[in-house]
Amino acid sequence: MKFEEYSGKTVFITGAASGIGQAQAIAFLENGANVFGFDMEEQGLLNLYKQYPQCFAYMIGSVCKKHDVELAVEKALGIFKEVDILLNTAGILDDFAKTLDTDEALWDKIMNTNVKGTFLVTNTILPHMLKRKAGIIVNMASIAGLIAGGGGAAYTASKHAIVGYTKQLDLDYCREGIRANAIAPGAIQTPMTKADFEGDGAMAKWVADETPAGRWAQPSEVANLTLFLASHSADYMHGSVIPIDGGWIAK
Repeated sequence: MKFEEYSGKTVFITGAASGIGQAQAIAFLENGANVFGFDMEEQGLLNLYKQYPQCFAYMIGSVCKKHDVELAVEKALGIFKEVDILLNTAGILDDFAKTLDTDEALWDKIMNTNVKGTFLVTNTILPHMLKRKAGIIVNMASIAGLIAGGGGAAYTASKHAIVGYTKQLDLDYCREGIRANAIAPGAIQTPMTKADFEGDGAMAKWVADETPAGRWAQPSEVANLTLFLASHSADYMHGSVIPIDGGWIAK
């Protein structure tokens, strides 16, 4: 999928070291964009830098820590001057823990990463976008942000929060040149879902069987949707939440 409009644009991606975030980074890099990756794990970021040394830069840090976020954004602006597109992709799972199996530490860990992290990164980059009256934000929701059963109590609550946050974000700033939408993936084969494929892979097979499309998706498929959603072709899409779930929520 080729979009010439991304040539020279800068994309800031959280969770870029692996999975969907890394696939998004590769997709935008291959379409001529500059990409700044932010993640707690360095190896995946370093691999991207080795492949795209002229147009990829990164910083290691946590989306939960305001100081880390501010340093990362400062570094990105120092190298690339502007951030045109923000992809809030970083997130973690809760192993489908029910509320009585969720202690305060797990609840805080999920909420801090999935919700607070998105908030902190957005609030750090958004002022720079508003100065230029232009900016695209794509948040990573989940089918768990639309229905029950896509995660545990904390994860489902966090992704519902992302859906609401995205809608409010767009409503508040769309007249100032900002366009915010969210993607809601279903079963995507990433390092985060590795446990489902371990052993005899029974869980992975069950998920595939329960998905109308009959399979898991690859991160590149989510990345391709992101390319469209951040493009001029999607200019009239505001506050939308786009499922990419093989028909899971249509059942």
